[in-house]
Amino acid sequence: MPIYEYRCADCGKRPSIFFRSLASVEAAPACPACGGRHLTRLISRTAQVLSEDTRLDRLSDSPDLSDVDENDPKSMARWAKKMGQQMGGDELGEDFDQVVDEMGEAGPNGDGPADTDDDDL
Repeated sequence: MPIYEYRCADCGKRPSIFFRSLASVEAAPACPACGGRHLTRLISRTAQVLSEDTRLDRLSDSPDLSDVDENDPKSMARWAKKMGQQMGGDELGEDFDQVVDEMGEAGPNGDGPADTDDDDL
């Protein structure tokens, strides 16, 4: 059951069209947005399945780690979000994003919301 991506020359949209079998793939399918038949089939993006070890190696070798300040909660939160994306997100549990967001909102000592008032100046 293939899904092909196309670009419609009539409306400019990029629809994905599902076919129930290889035998049902039409030579010139109609655009679901405008009904036009001037579609060009595109090469779809692919995904590479990586082992956990490979993902961790890539994360540790990443130049993104050079600007991480372990004393800055916002910097650590940005790094944790990147790590979560590298790890696939779902594997880290449902509460991961919430914890990272709370970490980014922590003050300089990690003890609560950062003080953003200028009244103390």
